[in-house]
Amino acid sequence: MTGHRYGFAGLGNMGGPMATNIAGGGFDLVAYDKAGTRERAPDGAEIADTLAEVAAAVDSLFLCLPDGPVVLEVAAELAALPERRVKTVIDLSTIGIKAAQEANALLGAAGITYIDAPVSGGQAGARAGTITVMWAGPEGSMEDYRKILKVFSGNPIHVGVRAGQGQAVKLLNNFLSATAMVATSEAMTFAVAQGLDMQTVLDVVNVSTGQNTATRDKFPQRIVTGSYDAGFATALLTKDVRLYLENVQDAGTPDAMGRLIADIWRRANETMPGSDFTRIHEFIRDGGKD
Repeated sequence: MTGHRYGFAGLGNMGGPMATNIAGGGFDLVAYDKAGTRERAPDGAEIADTLAEVAAAVDSLFLCLPDGPVVLEVAAELAALPERRVKTVIDLSTIGIKAAQEANALLGAAGITYIDAPVSGGQAGARAGTITVMWAGPEGSMEDYRKILKVFSGNPIHVGVRAGQGQAVKLLNNFLSATAMVATSEAMTFAVAQGLDMQTVLDVVNVSTGQNTATRDKFPQRIVTGSYDAGFATALLTKDVRLYLENVQDAGTPDAMGRLIADIWRRANETMPGSDFTRIHEFIRDGGKD
């Protein structure tokens, strides 16, 4: 897409590194963040002071925002702008199925294509450009963005054609990740109580059938070391698991594990406000009491 200009709104823990990779990849990028663009914008990006300024300057706009209400606020503002250049919004946020569908309706009525494309891989993956993008949009739409996706995503995957399908995949993925963290925390607490060395047990599990993302990454890198610095808040994972449960219940599919895991994360977040999500290990180790 020769002469195509890109915008990026939302330069936080995930958006900032992704925007940095895009700008570093030589793409023409206009950056904006309501909390302060000049302090957060990557080198090489043009700075916009308002969302309207971005919308007037770019063809495609990436969003990486904290939740559904914020995305819907931005979608409504974009749709209401009397003058805009932007034709496509690619939403990298985790907002739930209903919010994605609402954003799609708002923007679609204004002639703007909405792509539901949440990401997974954490802050480390965002920095390294290895995150997974779960793209839900019209057939062939992802191919138009293949080159730019390659500079910030190791695994762009077209998962469906409807807004909300990307969210469904992201929510179930984060539910599985959250479940692995809780289960591994219980198992490692049990191991230590038997006088076993945690790292040694992880070495065994990681070449056995119990391996998962928590045993392979979070525990060796963040918990055994005592750093607890994955860069993703307990509050955000709690929100994602709650969204998963709400959407499962809306779908009428089984939710027994969802209800259990959502309650554990809710209590952990209430007990440890402001914490990194890897500290779920401490919550479980200390009895899981709020």
